[in-house]
Amino acid sequence: MLEDIIKERRKKLDVIRAAGINPYPPRVERSFDISHALEHFDEISASGKKISLAGRLKSLRDQGKIIFVDVADETGKVQLVLKEENLKNFDFWRDVLDLGDFVSTTGSLFTTKRGEKSLEVTELTMAAKSLLPLPDKWAGLEDEDIRLRKRYLDLVMTEELRELFRKKMIFWATFRDTLKKEGFLEVELPVMENVPGGAEAEPFKTHHNALDTDFYLRISLELPLKKLLVGGFDKVFEIGRIFRNEGIDREHLQDYTQLEFYWAYHDYNDVMELTEKIYKEVILKTCGGMATMRDGKTVDWSKKWEKIDYVKAFKEENQGLDPVLASCDELFVRTKELELKPEKTAGRGRLIDLIFKKTVRGKLIEPCFLVDPPVAIEPLAKRKPENPEVVERFQIVACGTELGKGFSELNDPLDQLARFEEQMKLREAGDVEAQYLDEDFIEALEYGMPPAGGFGVSERLFAVLMDRPIRETVFFPLMRPKK
Repeated sequence: MLEDIIKERRKKLDVIRAAGINPYPPRVERSFDISHALEHFDEISASGKKISLAGRLKSLRDQGKIIFVDVADETGKVQLVLKEENLKNFDFWRDVLDLGDFVSTTGSLFTTKRGEKSLEVTELTMAAKSLLPLPDKWAGLEDEDIRLRKRYLDLVMTEELRELFRKKMIFWATFRDTLKKEGFLEVELPVMENVPGGAEAEPFKTHHNALDTDFYLRISLELPLKKLLVGGFDKVFEIGRIFRNEGIDREHLQDYTQLEFYWAYHDYNDVMELTEKIYKEVILKTCGGMATMRDGKTVDWSKKWEKIDYVKAFKEENQGLDPVLASCDELFVRTKELELKPEKTAGRGRLIDLIFKKTVRGKLIEPCFLVDPPVAIEPLAKRKPENPEVVERFQIVACGTELGKGFSELNDPLDQLARFEEQMKLREAGDVEAQYLDEDFIEALEYGMPPAGGFGVSERLFAVLMDRPIRETVFFPLMRPKK
């Protein structure tokens, strides 16, 4: 059936070419987009001026000597009226047009007897001949695998999906504009690096032919941005791609966009105040309000966000087990009770994190700041002066998941070196996600980095706000090739 349709369309392509018409011209006439024509309809139609509109054929209703066609571009849809008495080569175009074709049409705007704003066509030309049929407009693309592999078709058929990505552009633009208004400098830093750092994740590895050297795709934006603080910048940020060679699930991708900013002479309390302000601005502009849905639950972002102590919450949900004092053996016992299966090489930080995610985080639905976890959790955050066993770190948690993380940046090179060395011991024991020792970063700290607060948020936040799996909120998610 499909083969017959393709064969028929190729025949039509040959007919178009035989008529001396280029089915794929380099340009076509277009006065303006369809939304402009509809918004200024009365003015344009009253003038009697002919205009040219272009777009994809979405429906075609042949009624003999008149054909009604719906054509759409990114901005909207309008009805074309093709009449035998007005359109040269009427029969020719009737025979070769198919749904999915791109056309350019010229004519006059008018209102039909049924009150529909339309273009009465006097000239028509092919802009791009479609050789494959579009999905049925009623059934659409029901197979999720096909929708993700052939995202362009999903976008053609689903206005809601196109609107989703318009919102995503608003989402990142609001972050960018707000930070710039706050005086932050936007920068762009390398994607490949000698040592992957700034997060606990397994990196992707690649080879640079010209330098004959292996490099890693960055897993974070953090360390190069903090080097800029060493270099004399006070307020910097980047919105860029990062890459983590980890599992796929509803909240995780392997390559995704992340924002990170660093703010000299401020700490995590200042960053919490700023991020709450920015998030509320982003959510309002992206969603049109301060209430969103996630898994059937309403989340109100407008209230003042509560601060929740990490250690206290952990103890309350784990029979008094103290994550600061508990040994690895005690933590392993708790993971077994919770039917978790950590790697045998997992250190205290990984075990604490697994237990916390299982017992506490999923219960935090309303937005809050989760503050002051044990040092083992965060190798890059500054210790809390009044309690050196915890660090000045916060996570923004809502809908049962982490939606941003910030801390008072560790700028003591000796403490940072000691923590990197602890991470390297975990790597040597088999933990592929433990952080690398970055000697160049340590040297930068030895020259002196001012006290600073830092923060990072990924596009997971957008997926949560839209109540969708994260793969559905990117244009072309990576998929396993079909065999």
